[in-house]
Amino acid sequence: MDKLLSAYRSIIPALDVRTINQLENIVTVCSAFKEVDAYKVGFSLGLRYSLPVVVGAIKFAHPTAKVIYDYQKAGTDIPDVAKEFAAVMKESGVDSAIIFPQAGPVTQEAFIKALQDKGVHVICGGEMTHKGYLAKDGGYICDDAPERMYKLAASLGVKDFVVPGNKVDRIRHYHDLVKSAGVLEPVFYSPGFVAQGGEVSKTTQAAGKFWHAICGRAVYNPAGRDNLNCVTRKEIQDSLEKLVSNL
Repeated sequence: MDKLLSAYRSIIPALDVRTINQLENIVTVCSAFKEVDAYKVGFSLGLRYSLPVVVGAIKFAHPTAKVIYDYQKAGTDIPDVAKEFAAVMKESGVDSAIIFPQAGPVTQEAFIKALQDKGVHVICGGEMTHKGYLAKDGGYICDDAPERMYKLAASLGVKDFVVPGNKVDRIRHYHDLVKSAGVLEPVFYSPGFVAQGGEVSKTTQAAGKFWHAICGRAVYNPAGRDNLNCVTRKEIQDSLEKLVSNL
């Protein structure tokens, strides 16, 4: 499958907001930046309004943009639900879907193949940004599980991977890992910036040629306001300009 995004590097706003009005405010500002060519949508808007409505609102405000859906976390159920998940993605107009296949390799393979069969671009995650995720840090996930997730995805033709933007050493490790697994030009997508401690400039040095910074609050609420309706377009614009300068 071709690359989802044509740019080598970009900013992907994560639209983890509550209302369509807030979404439209963000996308209207972001659409003026050539470094923004995609948006990530999570469960909040998707469940509140339905995915077709949300995708339609994004593409109305920014017609050329791609929409990435992050179910938070897809790929964690039984294999039998994969085809229905993929069908919903396709019918909703989603361009790409993120999976975090924590339910095991059988489910992972089912989800990847179902999405590929529907022509929905697959982005595979493995390690998350927060503390207490891996067993060595007190979490439930085996320490080598992310490596196994990435390797299996690579063997199934996936070239796009979510890696934690606030763990630069792990980004380097996973970059070498997927290249050794046969992905000559891996594409990385990294959340975890600003509010979670990651720095875009450091990830730029570690992630290789193709990577995209997923930025949520750093874009839509840079001042940390209690009410998102009070965030001005000038604030969003100024924050984006700073983020873009570090790509």
